[in-house]
Amino acid sequence: MLTKVKQGESTVKWYDIPYPASAYTFPGEAFLHGVRFEDNRMWLELTDGRILAVPLGWIPTLTNAEPEEREKYQISQDRKMIVWDPDTCSINDEVRIDDCFISRPTARATGRG
Repeated sequence: MLTKVKQGESTVKWYDIPYPASAYTFPGEAFLHGVRFEDNRMWLELTDGRILAVPLGWIPTLTNAEPEEREKYQISQDRKMIVWDPDTCSINDEVRIDDCFISRPTARATGRG
């Protein structure tokens, strides 16, 4: 339903919102369900149904690794990290899924690097 409210010389339109905020089911936290690699991307499958594509260029150790070595990951017990153990592969790194959602200033933007 449209409601028109007169404010001075102009009219402001207000539309009814059909659902309350409580009806939306955006997830509170992200947990890993699966990981797969394709071309220049790492795909993170989350338990809430989202699929996130992460450019491998963001992660130098994965960019420079052989595809078969990338596959030698483990998902942490809390389902928040992907871990490569240097005892089982040539990669020694971990990726936190929260880092894939949070923007951070680059070295160029901060004047460092």
